[in-house]
Amino acid sequence: MSSNHSPDVDVKDKVDHLPLSPGVYMFKDRKGRRLYIGKAKRLRNRVRSYFQDSGGHDGRIRVMVKKIDDLEVIVTDSESEALILENNLIKKHQPRYNVMYRDDKTYPYICVTNADRPRVFPTRTVINDGSKYYGPYDSVRHMKRMLETIRKAFGLCTCAVSRKTIDRTRGAPSWHSCFDDYLESCSGDWELEEYRETIHKVERMLNGRTDALIRDLKDEMKIASDALAFEQAARLRDSLQAVQKYSRKMKVVAKKKVDRDLFAIKVDEELSEACGVLFKVREGKLISKFHRFLKNISHLEKGEMLQSFVEDYYTGQYAGAIPDEVYISDDLVNDEPLRQYLYEQRGKKVRVHRPQRGEKAKMIRMALSNAKLLLGERKLEKEKAARKRIPHSVKELKEQLGLDRLPRRIECFDNSNLQGTDPVASMVCFVDARPRKSSYKRFHIKTVEGPDDFASMKEVLSRRYSRVMKEKEQIPDLIVVDGGKGQLSSAVNALRDIGFYGQCEVVGLAKRLEEVFLPGRSQPVMIPKKSSALKLLQRIRDEAHRFAISFHRDKRSKRTIKTELTQIEGIGDKTAQQLLKRFGSVKSVQQAPLEQLQEEIGNKTGQKVYAYYHGVEEE
Repeated sequence: MSSNHSPDVDVKDKVDHLPLSPGVYMFKDRKGRRLYIGKAKRLRNRVRSYFQDSGGHDGRIRVMVKKIDDLEVIVTDSESEALILENNLIKKHQPRYNVMYRDDKTYPYICVTNADRPRVFPTRTVINDGSKYYGPYDSVRHMKRMLETIRKAFGLCTCAVSRKTIDRTRGAPSWHSCFDDYLESCSGDWELEEYRETIHKVERMLNGRTDALIRDLKDEMKIASDALAFEQAARLRDSLQAVQKYSRKMKVVAKKKVDRDLFAIKVDEELSEACGVLFKVREGKLISKFHRFLKNISHLEKGEMLQSFVEDYYTGQYAGAIPDEVYISDDLVNDEPLRQYLYEQRGKKVRVHRPQRGEKAKMIRMALSNAKLLLGERKLEKEKAARKRIPHSVKELKEQLGLDRLPRRIECFDNSNLQGTDPVASMVCFVDARPRKSSYKRFHIKTVEGPDDFASMKEVLSRRYSRVMKEKEQIPDLIVVDGGKGQLSSAVNALRDIGFYGQCEVVGLAKRLEEVFLPGRSQPVMIPKKSSALKLLQRIRDEAHRFAISFHRDKRSKRTIKTELTQIEGIGDKTAQQLLKRFGSVKSVQQAPLEQLQEEIGNKTGQKVYAYYHGVEEE
């Protein structure tokens, strides 16, 4: 492993001299802060891709590239070594542009300490001191059931207090519930060999090896009974019964007694977060569940997010024993470093696969359902927190317009047509100054002939708020229509006709001078140009306009297909769509050579299309 660091050399010059070797690269800003840490199979090729226009990066990464002032790389011997190093460095430095993880709670673990006489106790704090941590447990109840089984089956004390810290001469401290038992029959007084053998059994149970442990306990009990060691046989019988009782309560999810980890990822675009879920199956039984939320994901494909989650798990503090099989909900972008790392850790090949059917695919779907539920809960938490943090622009808009209530939910309408053809309208929704895309609406204008924006607005508002009243949907705090006095008057009349007027405020926003018109007032309100309230209204109006225009273009495009291509004999909607997908537009189809048309839709049909546009007779 070697490093490369020289801030006096231009970054792009460094890139040209990077080796074609595996390793880790770190981008830094002018202050030396790490912006991004990544791994690569070939450092020069990967790092160079950031500085090429053809890289296809999203806005977030382009902004990051502009901030790069220095580059540091560490060359490794293999991709798996780069994988470990990358995750360790990300955890240490937490760069701004890397995927960040958020745990919605501190998970409970069972710790087996690194000592001659290891202690077994519950904890929520993981310390890198050589101790083994089993879990994380998805509930305290599950963890306590395991600890109770360990106490009953093996007679071990499972409190967090070291035997060395207890002064037997001072009596039992009031906070320590198991102190009397600890002094009378403390497992710390056992013979060292017996103690270590018991800890070995405990670790097998914590790893989910209950079936194998039950078989061994039965064998030991028979041996003790045959040797007439009835007291020892009785203890083993009690241990066996405790382990069997625990094993029966574990959910069987696989027909075969296999060890597998199942990873799934679900993305919430509106939340701009993802949730990764892991199911740990040992000997065919689900022993634990684990999840984490992923942030900074806007520039990533789902496979990249899942790969980050899986790699972070196996190289981090949560990882336990490597299973025989790893199943995933989506294909990873580059799974070779992970496969190599798992092979090195386990000593044999570990199958990494995306199941399509059967019990494994069913388990993946179950994990995805869990991830969806967790994202829903996360969204509710954020919405609840957001309700306590009202944006300044919302407060200012209330003051500037003299509204009776805070305009936390705003619905804005806009029309779009081309000389009266293909008339449509859009409604966008903003909640606490942020777009709520799941509430956007599109409208085909049904009752208006020609380019009549006032009548179109009246129709759309009548339809929208008649439905709101009928289905008892959420009423907005403010309705915004794109236009001046005339549009506002149409909106007010529409709302009065259906008995909705007065349920919420309604205003019109004229584009020419950014004037805001209110019902019953002859003069518009002029909000200061630099006001955050005006910027909010402009952003909402522009989004409604964008949404309406895109809908209008879609509708016009579909009509063009029907009136142009489908007029050709033998060309249906399916073939028309195929031609547009291949050539991009009707005009391009018209200009396409005969050979290309025939290659795409066949000789006879291609000849018909070519003949239609070029006025030649079909052969």
